[in-house]
Amino acid sequence: MYAYSDFDSQFIAQRNAQFRAQVERRIDGSLTEDEFKPLRLMNGLYLQLHAYMLRVAIPYGTLNSHQMHKLADIADKWDKGYGHFTTRQNIQYNWLELRDVPDMLDALAEVDMHAIQTSGNTIRNVTADHFAGAAADEIADPRPIAELIRQWSTDHPEFQFLPRKFKVAVSGASHDRAVLKAHDIGLQIVEQDGARGYRVIVGGGLGRTPMIGKVLYDFVASEDLLPTLEAIVSVYNLLGRRDNKYKARIKITVHENGIEDIRARVDARYKLIRPQFTGVDQQMLSRIEADFALPQFVTKSLGAYETAYTNDPVFRAWADTNLSDHRAAGYAIVSISLKAHGATPGDATSDQMRVMAELAAEFGHNELRISHEQNVILPHTHRADLPALHARLKEAGLGTANIGLISDIIACPGMDYCALATARSIPIAQEIATRFDDLKLEHDVGPLKIKISGCINACGHHHVGHIGILGLDRAGVENYQITLGGDGTEDASIGERAGPGFSAEEITPAIERLVMAYLDLRKERAETFLQTYRRLGLAPFKAALYPQAKADAA
Repeated sequence: MYAYSDFDSQFIAQRNAQFRAQVERRIDGSLTEDEFKPLRLMNGLYLQLHAYMLRVAIPYGTLNSHQMHKLADIADKWDKGYGHFTTRQNIQYNWLELRDVPDMLDALAEVDMHAIQTSGNTIRNVTADHFAGAAADEIADPRPIAELIRQWSTDHPEFQFLPRKFKVAVSGASHDRAVLKAHDIGLQIVEQDGARGYRVIVGGGLGRTPMIGKVLYDFVASEDLLPTLEAIVSVYNLLGRRDNKYKARIKITVHENGIEDIRARVDARYKLIRPQFTGVDQQMLSRIEADFALPQFVTKSLGAYETAYTNDPVFRAWADTNLSDHRAAGYAIVSISLKAHGATPGDATSDQMRVMAELAAEFGHNELRISHEQNVILPHTHRADLPALHARLKEAGLGTANIGLISDIIACPGMDYCALATARSIPIAQEIATRFDDLKLEHDVGPLKIKISGCINACGHHHVGHIGILGLDRAGVENYQITLGGDGTEDASIGERAGPGFSAEEITPAIERLVMAYLDLRKERAETFLQTYRRLGLAPFKAALYPQAKADAA
């Protein structure tokens, strides 16, 4: 993984010293909250419902063991002993004293981490496929280009005050695990006529007006990618609306002007700025790529793995759901669920962080990833080590066998923490997961993605959930709308609203009726919820959701 240069370290140290002085001025009253707000947001610091929250960048979701240990130490020293992993591959600390934040930032710098541009109207943390560098279906590791984009975008003088926040995701695989089409820019590594380049998707986004991104270019050569990105963001910076923050994202710019007009403007801007890119970016990329060399994979006997898989049904259930194919023979990608039934999705205690760090060091070539689905990944683990690893995970409360199942729910912090939220997300996720654990149905149900947001901003990605839940305030009462048929993969689609919302007490029974209807409607066990929905459409699921309306109509 990328190692900081002397320049990187000096840059972070200077930025942290600057922010420390700003915090001191806020505490002594020299700065008002209105004056302090843009300064803190530039450094990832939010003022939430109950306390300050610091959002720490985990670029393209990649961590080493030392960094995970440091995140655990920070949770213990300055928070309440846990952290929350987010859908942007960040970690958030929710219970902070303002005076402690500069010390937290200095602690992060000790392990090459920071919180810059995790907020504000700028280019946010660049995210990536959480299986990057390990996936069997990968053309190339997308993390080197993600790191180049991170360096290019950090404190870019033209892009610090964009019309609105701007999010970039990258993937090098045929299967989209990075939700590329729901980002302002999505980049997919592709091959054309033997050459490697990028498919460039623009104008995706969720929130108040969800839209699927459109292909701007089917193929951009590697040496042309950075000037193409600069051209896109430059056009958006000039053209994007600043009169209405709800219409300020690039998805609205693309929608209002049309993809052809945007392409023409980007082409013109590209021609103007391309001579400024003299190849230095490609030299930097070559140096960065060296930091992402594959580990030295080893050969071991699979006897212990095969014995455990045959004789231990608990291990077998975990292996069937939480392991994915690896590019190297004998290896597996391990997804560690942060969704134990009844737990807060995405939360990990400091003790759990330390366990995951130790397991990565012992069994995982010292690498961890954070997924946008709020789980932790060990990308390189030999199958021979999996029985021992699984036993340690179980001891730490991290052995839940539910990746991709109904209890593997994405949920934003909701009204328990967020000042923008209009409803709670966490209790709803906990109740649904607990209910289906009680029913012992989730393995029979199979792949099913539930995603919950506590407000229209859609931080829980509900629009692209197979079942999406949006919590709203209706005259002071929490009301939960259901959308169906969303998808965040290469076949991305926005879910369709099913009908009137449900109260907090009604939403879990409603989800149960939906799932029971699916089990009756599917043609065979192998037909997933999404496949069944796409085959039959909304009508039979709507009938299950609103049985009283069906009875009244009869």
